[in-house]
Amino acid sequence: MTEQHSSNTHTGKVAVVTGASTGIGEATARELRRAGWTVYAVARRAERLEDLARQTGAIAAPCDITSEAQVAELRDRVLGEQHRMDALLNISGGARGTDRVADARTEDWEWMYEVNVLGTMRLTRAFLPALRENGEGTVLNLTSLAAHRAYEGGGGYNAAKYAERAMTEALRLEEAEHNVRVVEIAPGLVHTPEFSLNRLGGDEEAAEKVYAGVDKPLTSEDVAQVCAFAVNLPHHVDLDTVTIKPVAQAAPHKLIRGS
Repeated sequence: MTEQHSSNTHTGKVAVVTGASTGIGEATARELRRAGWTVYAVARRAERLEDLARQTGAIAAPCDITSEAQVAELRDRVLGEQHRMDALLNISGGARGTDRVADARTEDWEWMYEVNVLGTMRLTRAFLPALRENGEGTVLNLTSLAAHRAYEGGGGYNAAKYAERAMTEALRLEEAEHNVRVVEIAPGLVHTPEFSLNRLGGDEEAAEKVYAGVDKPLTSEDVAQVCAFAVNLPHHVDLDTVTIKPVAQAAPHKLIRGS
């Protein structure tokens, strides 16, 4: 069954949403479809994208964002089919491991930098000319509270997300003269089991402990609503940086857990 989407002022606008096979990326693609956007849902897992396309009318666009060639093919497809680009939402990302720096695994750090930083750079670089040409283009990068506050065992993820945040801030300065709006959304604790499973090497018990006892952590839908709100605002309104936490997470180091 296809979800209903509205016919409103956003109909005809085109967005590319990465990380759309699961979690926040999938929820954001759904939210934008409900608002009437044409959405290219980007991720590596084609079968999940096809399911999303059947349910929402999004356009499945399988792509590995670590591949220069595949990103170029994605750009050519979107612009060849739509002849315009309104918003790029870089939702893809992830963490691997909770080792302290003294015990850091090089391959984990390389993966996190490749996906969170270089992947975001590749997509942004590919679509910036079209976003500039649009006259009112938007880039939205999903970082993390980890991009603002370091914590023990988070060095690799902190480093990658701090870098993504720095890139976002530089981009905002560089693209203001082109009227490209640049938004950073930085969530705290979000109940995204796949994220935790990936970080903890598939350990389901350890992944579930991340959320144990927390009254109402954020959901993917919570964050997606903020992402959609940011790109649906009048273009002169820029939510430069938005941090989002559940009430139970007063700060990265203060998380209220019940019994």
